[in-house]
Amino acid sequence: MKVLAIARTNLSRFLRDKANIFFVFVLPLGIVFLIGAQFGGETSNRVGVATQEDEPIGVAIIAALESDDRVQVSVFGDEDGLLRAVERNTVSAGVSIPAGAAVRLAAGESVDVGFLSRPDGFGPQLRAIVDQAVAAATSESAAARFAIEQGADPAAAFSTAAEIVGSAEAIMVKISTTGDALFEGINGPFDIGASSQLVLFMFLTGLAGSAAIIQSRQLGVTRRMMSTPTGPAAIVAGEALGRFLVVLAQGLYIVAATTLLFGVSWGDPLAATSIVLVFSAVGAGAALLFGTLFKNDQQAGSVGVIAGLGLAAIGGSMLPIELFSDTMRQIARFTPHAWANEAFAELFRRNGTIADIGTQLGVLSIFAAVLLGLAAWRMRKVITAQ
Repeated sequence: MKVLAIARTNLSRFLRDKANIFFVFVLPLGIVFLIGAQFGGETSNRVGVATQEDEPIGVAIIAALESDDRVQVSVFGDEDGLLRAVERNTVSAGVSIPAGAAVRLAAGESVDVGFLSRPDGFGPQLRAIVDQAVAAATSESAAARFAIEQGADPAAAFSTAAEIVGSAEAIMVKISTTGDALFEGINGPFDIGASSQLVLFMFLTGLAGSAAIIQSRQLGVTRRMMSTPTGPAAIVAGEALGRFLVVLAQGLYIVAATTLLFGVSWGDPLAATSIVLVFSAVGAGAALLFGTLFKNDQQAGSVGVIAGLGLAAIGGSMLPIELFSDTMRQIARFTPHAWANEAFAELFRRNGTIADIGTQLGVLSIFAAVLLGLAAWRMRKVITAQ
């Protein structure tokens, strides 16, 4: 019970700290958004289509787009939903088909098909593909309208146009891609940033929280606990569990927030949960160790931030590790961040399960065991020397 009480107190202090509102809850999501905008290029071929289910022209345009291997199609029930998707860069371009388009075309009326894209995205490059799909879907109506304008009978014009368009041979275009895609398998523009920032901020929050351990010693809290029937082992276990809960809270928040706000899919739930739990133990071990290496909380806080950011940079949480040189990739493997990022990459890009990340979880468990073991030994030594 004493261990749980110490852990609960640590978590309560973390949640009450007003500085965490920005640095723990707001900043991670902002960086996820920025990284998604910068490195979300693999989703540049996503096109959204807003149309009613029973609209023939909409069905025809979707079929024409889906027949093109260069694009992936997402269907929306209304233009508002499509607009939000374009604004959030979930899709790179959008096509809006008005209701009753087929009826209006059959009556010889013109129909405006809307095209939506961000000025800073890949929408302009997709415009030609969308134009081609719209032209293919409305070719019969366009041919019939031309015939009607030349004086042909409307019924005969539509019948003849259907025969001509149906008998025309399609031009086959073969597309090939050379090289390997850096972020193959990424489903959304925010997937890369979500997993990398999860790893960065969980570890950084742990190290920054080591200052609380030092404050407990400076304020005499640890000494007063030692004067009660609370042994060093219970204090060490309580502080370790408290750091674990703080890091875990940060991780769960980022997972939940990115899922709700950015539509990030974290893959196999069991595997993703395992990574978060094991990495929380890594962060807790690092926090506990830092809390015993410095004499004041200012030193621990400043060095912890530098160390956290440095390890995150080396481990691929600031710049995708795919952009590293071969030498830097080997160096990165000496950080827990690289193994956690590699595990998430297996889930995100290859639909991996917990069996596929066994090696990564094993290495992270070793990191956690070593850090917690050293921290427990060091902290016991520090608090008994008071």
